[in-house]
Amino acid sequence: MVKIPPRLGAFIAVVFWGVSFVATKAVLREIGPVTLIFLRFAIGSAVLALAVRTLPPRDAWPALAVMGFIGVFVHQMLQAYGLTLTTAVHTGWLIGLIPIWSALLSAVLLRERFGAAKIAGIAGGFAGAILVITRGQIGPGMLALPSTRGDLLILISTINWAVYSVVGHGTIRRLGPRIATSGAMIAGVTMLAPFFVMQRGWREVPRLSAGGWGALLFLALGCSALGYLFWYGALEQVEVSRVASLLYLEPLVTFTAAVILLREPVAATTVAGGLLVLASVLLTQWAPVRTRMTDGIEKQIADRRP
Repeated sequence: MVKIPPRLGAFIAVVFWGVSFVATKAVLREIGPVTLIFLRFAIGSAVLALAVRTLPPRDAWPALAVMGFIGVFVHQMLQAYGLTLTTAVHTGWLIGLIPIWSALLSAVLLRERFGAAKIAGIAGGFAGAILVITRGQIGPGMLALPSTRGDLLILISTINWAVYSVVGHGTIRRLGPRIATSGAMIAGVTMLAPFFVMQRGWREVPRLSAGGWGALLFLALGCSALGYLFWYGALEQVEVSRVASLLYLEPLVTFTAAVILLREPVAATTVAGGLLVLASVLLTQWAPVRTRMTDGIEKQIADRRP
C-alpha cells in the first residue's frame, strides 16, 4: 500500500470536505435528504469500521450514541435540508464560522478572557455571516426567502458542531479519534435507519443516475471514510496547529467547486461576507489566549465533523 505524506493526506481530506457540499447538493437533486444521509453513512461507517478493525468498549456506547445523535443525525439533517434551500457557496462560507463558536464556548466553559483582537474577530465573523445570509439586503421579507431559511439551518449546524466538539471531547481522548468517530457514525446510522424505513428510502435509489451514484460514493468513501483516515494520520505525525490551519482552505475549495461544477451564481456581497468570515476566523484563532485549556477544544475542531 502506497503511503501518503501526512500533510498531503490532510490537504486531500480538506479538499474532500470542501467538495462535499457540492456533491451533497448534486445528489439532493435526485433523492431526498434522509435517503442520502443514511446511504452515505451506512457505506462510510462500514468502510471506516473495517479500516479501524476495533469496536469501542461496551461502556463507551452511551457516550457514542450522544455523539452520533449530535454529530451525525442532527448535524447532517440540518445541512442536508439546508442545502435543499440554499447554495453550496453560501454553505461553504458559513461553515467557516465553527471556530468562532468554539471560541465563545471556550469563554463560557473555560472562562477564557478575550482580548480586543479576539472580540474584533468574533464581531467580524458575525458581520460576515449576516452579509452572506442577507446578501446585504436586510428587510422584513428577508426571512420569507427559502434561501435565507436554508442559510439559517446551515448556521445552526455550525453551532451544533461546536457543541459536538465539546460533548465528544472526553470520549475522543479516551478511545482515540478513529475508534470514537467510527462508533459515533455507527450510532448515527442506527438512529437514521427508522426514518429511512418509514420513508421507504429504497424506492428512491433507482432515481440515482451514474453521476448521482458517483457523488454519493464520493461522499461515503472519500469524505466519511478516507478523509478521516488521512486526517487522523496527519494529526498523529504533524503538530495539530499546522494540520488544523489547512481547514481555512475549505470555504475556498467549496466556493471554487460550486462555481465550476454546479455553476452557482455568486454575488459580490456573498464573496465579501465570506472573506470577512475567513479573515475574522484567522484573527480569532491567532489572537493571544490566556489559558492553555482551550487546546483541547481547538484539537476537537481539528478532528472535524463526520
